[in-house]
Amino acid sequence: MKLNDIVNKLPLKVNSYSDGLQKDVSGGYSSDLLSDVLANSREGNVWITLQTNLNIVAVASVKNLAGIIIVSSKKPPEETLKKAEEEKITIMTTSMPAFETAGRIYQLLQGKNV
Repeated sequence: MKLNDIVNKLPLKVNSYSDGLQKDVSGGYSSDLLSDVLANSREGNVWITLQTNLNIVAVASVKNLAGIIIVSSKKPPEETLKKAEEEKITIMTTSMPAFETAGRIYQLLQGKNV
């Protein structure tokens, strides 16, 4: 599944690097602890988090994640979005909480309608 497929089926707003919407999504990872994401996420995962700071871009870049979804109506600062553009990391935001976001992405990856 492409990142764009998820964006088209869920209430997500693309905030940075829309060219990344063609990336393949292999799964999802939900965590707000940067060290946990570094240790346990996998290449191609979409990362679900409350974090908005600049460091999320570095983590996503190092792990080659498909993108970052910031939940619960949190807004990333301009410096984070600027760095995401530079590093070619797609950041999306949603009003949904992390639990619902993860559940709906899981269903989509299983081929179910949400």
